[in-house]
Amino acid sequence: MTHSGPTRTESDSLGSLEVPADAYWGIHTTRALENFPITTRPISVYPSLVVALAQVKQAAARANERLGALSPDTAELIDAACQRIIDGHHHDQFVVGVIQGGAGTSTNMNANEVITNVALELAGRPKGDYAFLSPIDHTNRSQSTNDVYPTSLKIALASSLTELLEQLELLQRAFAAKGVEFRNVLKVGRTQLQDAVPMTLGQEFHGFATTLGEDLERLGEARHLLAEINLGATAIGTGITADPRYATTVVEILSAITGRELVTAPDLIESTSDAGGFMSFSGTLKRSAIKLSKICNDLRLLSSGPQAGLGEIILPPKQAGSSIMPGKVNPVIPEVVNQVAFSVVGADMTVTMAAEAGQLQLNAFEPVIAHSLLQSITWMANACLTLRVNCVEGIQANEERLELMVGSSVGVITALTPFIGYSAAAALAKTALLTHRNIADLVVEAELMSRAEVEKQLSPERLSGLTAATGTLPIIV
Repeated sequence: MTHSGPTRTESDSLGSLEVPADAYWGIHTTRALENFPITTRPISVYPSLVVALAQVKQAAARANERLGALSPDTAELIDAACQRIIDGHHHDQFVVGVIQGGAGTSTNMNANEVITNVALELAGRPKGDYAFLSPIDHTNRSQSTNDVYPTSLKIALASSLTELLEQLELLQRAFAAKGVEFRNVLKVGRTQLQDAVPMTLGQEFHGFATTLGEDLERLGEARHLLAEINLGATAIGTGITADPRYATTVVEILSAITGRELVTAPDLIESTSDAGGFMSFSGTLKRSAIKLSKICNDLRLLSSGPQAGLGEIILPPKQAGSSIMPGKVNPVIPEVVNQVAFSVVGADMTVTMAAEAGQLQLNAFEPVIAHSLLQSITWMANACLTLRVNCVEGIQANEERLELMVGSSVGVITALTPFIGYSAAAALAKTALLTHRNIADLVVEAELMSRAEVEKQLSPERLSGLTAATGTLPIIV
C-alpha cells in the first residue's frame, strides 16, 4: 500500500511496511486495508461497535491490573486511551473494512493499534513506540480476537437496539394517536382485497399500533441473547494465556463500564464456536421488519389514487413523483421502509448461512454477521424515524370519500341481517350494487326498518363494534 507524505516503519512476523506517520493505526491495519478492499465501508460506520471495542479493552486493562498482569502505569494509560475513544475521539482511525477474513482479527488489531498509539501520545511518546507499550503484549493482554470480537458485537448490538426500541415506541405512539383521531371515521373493511364489513379508520390505525407494540416486547426480550459473553475464553474457550480468575473479573468490570448485566457463558468452548444467539436475534429483527413492511403496504393501498385508487387516506406529499407526469405524488416514505425490510430479510439469511458455516472451535464469519445485524438495526431505527416524522404524523382521513363508500357499501347491510333477514338483505345488496344507491335509503323504502332504527344500527359505534346492539333481536318471519 502506497502513501503520500511522511511515514513510519512498522514490522510484524511477515516483514516491514510503511505506515502514515500521523496514523494511530499500524501495520496490521495496513495489511487489512490491502487485503480487504471489499465494501469501502470502514467499521467506524458503526460507532456503537467502536465504542464497544474500547469498552472491552478498558475492562481488560482494569482486570489485568487488578490481577497483577499489567503494571498500574501501563493499565492506566490504556484505560485513559480507551476512554478517549468511548468519548467519541479517534473514531476515524477505525478504518478496516466491515467485511474481512480472519474472524475479525483485523478489527481487533485495528482497535489494539489505535488504543496503543493514543496511549503513547498521552505518555508523550511517539506513535509506533511499541517497546514502551505494545498493541499485543499490553493492550491485547489476556485476550484474543475470538473472545473480544463477539463480546464487542453483543455490546454494540445491545446499544443499537436501545435506539431502535426508542424509535419503534415513538412510531407506535404516532399510530395510536391517529387511532384516537380517526375513532369516529367509518370505512369499509376488506378481506382478500374485497369489501367486507364496516369498521372505523381509528380501529385500523389502532391495530397498527398494537402490532408494533408486540414487536417492542419481542425485541426487548431479545436482549437476553446479548447478555451472555465469552470474554476470557481467549483462543478457543480454554482460557489459555489468561489468569484463571480473569473471566470472572473482567465480566464484572465490563458490566460496570457498560451498565449492562453481562454474564460469562457457562461453556466457553461452546460459546466461542456457536453463533446461534446471533441467528435468533436476527430472526426477531426480521419479524419486526416484516410486520412494519406489511403496515407500509396497507398505507400505500389505502392512499392509492388519488382518483382511481382507494383514496381513503392522504399521505403527506414529500416530493414530486414523476419526471414526466405533472402533479404525481408517490408514497415514497412507506416505499423506503419496505426496502429496508427487504434488506433485513436478506441480512437474516446471511446471518443464518454464516452461523451454519462455522467450523470446529470457531466461527470465522462473524464480521459479516456483525455487518448484517448492525446495518439492520441502524436502518430499521432510521426507517421508524422517517415513517413517523415524514408520514404517519401527517396522515389525513379522506372523510368525504370514506362516507360515500360506506353509504353505498353492500357490506353495511350485514349489520341489518339480524333485523331484516339474510334473503332480504341479499336482495337489497344486489340492488345497491346495480344502482349504486345508499343502503339505508333502500331499507327504509322497502319498509323493512324505520329511518331512526336504520340510523341507530348503522351508527359508527354499532358498525365498528364499539357499542353492542342491546335488547332482544327480533324474530324474522
